[in-house]
Amino acid sequence: MRWGAQRVGADGVGEDEVLPGMGGYLRTVRAPEFAGMVFHEVEARSALNKVAGGAMPFGWTINPYRGCSHACRYCFARNSHSYLELDTGEDFDRQVVVKVNVARVLQRELRGRRWAREHVAMGTNTDPYQRAEGRYRLMPGVITALARSGTPFSVLTKGTLLARDLPLIADAAKDVSVGLGVSIALTDRSLQASLEPGTPTPAARLDLVRRIADLGLRCGVMIAPVLPMLTDSEEALDELLGRIAAAGAAGATVLALHLRPGTRDWFMAWLAREYPALVEPYRRLYSRGAYVDKRYREMLSARVVPLLRRHRLGGGAEQRGLPGDEQGRWSRGSLPRKADPEDLGEQLALL
Repeated sequence: MRWGAQRVGADGVGEDEVLPGMGGYLRTVRAPEFAGMVFHEVEARSALNKVAGGAMPFGWTINPYRGCSHACRYCFARNSHSYLELDTGEDFDRQVVVKVNVARVLQRELRGRRWAREHVAMGTNTDPYQRAEGRYRLMPGVITALARSGTPFSVLTKGTLLARDLPLIADAAKDVSVGLGVSIALTDRSLQASLEPGTPTPAARLDLVRRIADLGLRCGVMIAPVLPMLTDSEEALDELLGRIAAAGAAGATVLALHLRPGTRDWFMAWLAREYPALVEPYRRLYSRGAYVDKRYREMLSARVVPLLRRHRLGGGAEQRGLPGDEQGRWSRGSLPRKADPEDLGEQLALL
């Protein structure tokens, strides 16, 4: 497995190469409370990942985990597991790499003289608040390190474990700009249990939005993905947007399903099992690649725009460049506010 780059030597807590090519590997854990899950604990050489190109509205990301127990059939990040010589289906859902030293390494990197306190995004690949976070508690150290260094950050999640850290995030927001986004694709509980079997219920995620808003923090909601012929009716979208608005969200973004390599086969296999009559229509809609047919996108946009207006969740959309969709727009609240230059100068002078 290609994990040799995880090795950090004397700065880590172990150097054993128990499995071939796994420098920085510590141990593999199978915990009774996580039936069917395997956690590979490793040391990270670095915590901050530079984003290539300029398509995203942030230059850096942090991914404490690789792989995700949410097991979303449509997850665009599945192909990243192939780099570890693991499969993009069940291995992605069940074999999670845990960077146990991520907070300590991050502290070191943020002290570097070249660090310019740029926006750092989390949740752009796999979810930092998936169930494993309840065991490893990596995010409090990450949030504290970012806030103390004066670094603005954002978190995008389906995980209600974020509620545990809301007091910490609220304190951080006093010193740095913070963006919070919650992903809620649908309200149908039975479909959600089949499509996103490891995620909290839609009701629990709506309650998370409400708790964030009650603290006076802005929260954007990503309605992603919208599934053609399954969750794209005007009635379904209207109901979901109404519940999102009632929870106090600052804004919402609606995005159609993408089917990238590593995801397409896994999703289509699920579709064939659950909705076989839709297989051929989907093949036609996605015949040109990962993005759905242009005519469908135009139809969805025409349906969604009036609904966003009706629920006062549209307008003021922020920058383009969502994970998995370079043209998608972030909703209000999901990105840090841009600091006023004078305020930023004052803040940096105090550090």
